[in-house]
Amino acid sequence: MAFETLVTMLSVRTLAFSAPSTRHPIWRQCVHKHARPLLCSSRARTSMGSISTPQISKSEASTGTYEEMVDVHSWLRERVCAALGESFGPEFADVDPLVTPATKLEFGDYQCNAALSLAKQLKSKPRDVAQTLKDALQIAECCEPPDIAGPGFLNFKLKGSFIAAQLRVMLADSARCGVPLAQPAQRVVVDYSSPNIAKEMHVGHLRSTIIGDTLATLLEFRGHNVLRLNHVGDWGTQFGMLITHMREVVPDALSPDSSASSAVQLEDLVAFYKQAKARFDAEPEFQEASRAEVVRLQAGDQESREMWKMLCDQSEVAFKQVYTALRVDAGLITRGESFYNDRLEGVISSLRKAELLQESDGAQCVFLQGYTNRDGEPLPMIVQKRDGGYMYSTTDLAAVQQRVTDEKADRVLYVTDAGQATHFEQVFQICRRAELVSSSVSLQHVPFGLVLGEDGKKFKTRSGETVKLMVLLDEARSRARADIEARLQAEGRDEGDDFVANVADAVGIGAVKYADLAMNRNSNYRFSFDKMLSLTGNTAPYMMYAFARIRGIQRRAGEATTNASPDNLVLDHISELNLARALLRLPQVIMDVERELLPSKLAEYIFDLAGKFNQFYESCPVLAAPTEEIKCSRLALCSLTATVLGLNLRLLGIRTLERL
Repeated sequence: MAFETLVTMLSVRTLAFSAPSTRHPIWRQCVHKHARPLLCSSRARTSMGSISTPQISKSEASTGTYEEMVDVHSWLRERVCAALGESFGPEFADVDPLVTPATKLEFGDYQCNAALSLAKQLKSKPRDVAQTLKDALQIAECCEPPDIAGPGFLNFKLKGSFIAAQLRVMLADSARCGVPLAQPAQRVVVDYSSPNIAKEMHVGHLRSTIIGDTLATLLEFRGHNVLRLNHVGDWGTQFGMLITHMREVVPDALSPDSSASSAVQLEDLVAFYKQAKARFDAEPEFQEASRAEVVRLQAGDQESREMWKMLCDQSEVAFKQVYTALRVDAGLITRGESFYNDRLEGVISSLRKAELLQESDGAQCVFLQGYTNRDGEPLPMIVQKRDGGYMYSTTDLAAVQQRVTDEKADRVLYVTDAGQATHFEQVFQICRRAELVSSSVSLQHVPFGLVLGEDGKKFKTRSGETVKLMVLLDEARSRARADIEARLQAEGRDEGDDFVANVADAVGIGAVKYADLAMNRNSNYRFSFDKMLSLTGNTAPYMMYAFARIRGIQRRAGEATTNASPDNLVLDHISELNLARALLRLPQVIMDVERELLPSKLAEYIFDLAGKFNQFYESCPVLAAPTEEIKCSRLALCSLTATVLGLNLRLLGIRTLERL
């Protein structure tokens, strides 16, 4: 039979799914009604959905056939809370059960540390508390009898039959692998990338672009209604300078009907901007003319607006080239600061009504308690200059208001560098105090560290200039191609140019993205082509090779036939069991990333999963398995591992390849 037929046979017979867009298996969540929230902070709790207590039926427990994935972590917490209340009194049902994933596989799947924390209060030895708790626990549906280890740890080990049944649920749900849809779904705005008009995207835009895109993709996968926004700098004095300068040196380029306007490239605009900035700093007359141009632009002068639109359109063309190379979701919508221009006066009125405005040197400011400058003086957020002009902070306040009122956002994420943390703290606090948003809306800054050179210093070219992002991506593809061609030559393989170009693009771009996403976003990281293109370690090439390797096994399986019943997965070898346990972690990992907004957890998970698969493959022959039943089971493990790897790589924006 074909390999796909084999996998279908392993599906749970009792499962009946509707179309993927309308119904998926439900991830059962549970927590004791008085326990602390498990899967989310109070700020993000609604995004995780309502939490209910699962009821594992007797027929499910006895037959090992489950229609849904079971959130074991939450289920164990609920059972421990119940046992604490039964053993030591109802007041102890409220304490944190301290159930966590086991630190080492040899200890089991989960551990409970509650006995150690409660021993003093109960005036008992920790091991005695653990024994009492063990005797009261009712977890036989999913777990082996717990062990007491060390000073009083309780270790829980999932039953092999339960693990196998849960894997069958994942196999039957190839689109989602048992990952639940969020209940209820939220409207989430993700603000990321944010380049400036008339300036080329550089390495500083890399992290915001790919971290934001990955988070948006994961939130969409969880079922949320996501709006991806690119908040570009397209307003202000710099446009008055640029238009004034170009009107003098290349007047035809500013005419929308002129062929010269379409010939202007972004690199030309960058050069013109540098020239205009130099003149603005040195020539008072040019400075005055530039400010007058800004006034005309903001007043809606048709000619000024047409020139401004041409600058924006040309910049957008260049941005899209970068986004295409990075495979950024096409749903990213560009909205410049100008989009919120009509709301700025209303924001000032709201701040005045809330009695937040104070005048300082003629400017309208908001002073928030706890914010000071280097001299210890109060640090204001200026929202209106003395000449009546608005600041980018005013635009940010207006943007928050628009996203909540017009876009109906429940959650707004701002993916920017850590240096803007104070700015967003102030913006969010002002929004709350001026009642621009309701208390139910979650506003979150998602900060990230710097991209450094291999020397640990700010990443720049040899001449000291900022590295252009498109140049960086082209270099990655070029290096990947050189590596691939050398490997093909060493292996004596003859592949066409299309194959080499496709692999070079996937590996090169994937390496850049994965190297960034695999790092904790809060940390700085050193950019190294050699490390990120390596076939060893936690890199994109390694993960892509792991996926392609499994696909190769599946191709070699071909039309393998078997007379063995595929109703049960065989998990007798420790490597089979460890791989299965790793696969079961997928739903929890994805929900953790949703809560913590750390894509690096996806990379950590699949790197561990790939390692578990390698151990399994080295220890457990697949195509040469001793029986057809074991072969069938091991091929199913291969299939599910490839599906899970592929799913996670897609969430990270990394292409998968059938062959490398």
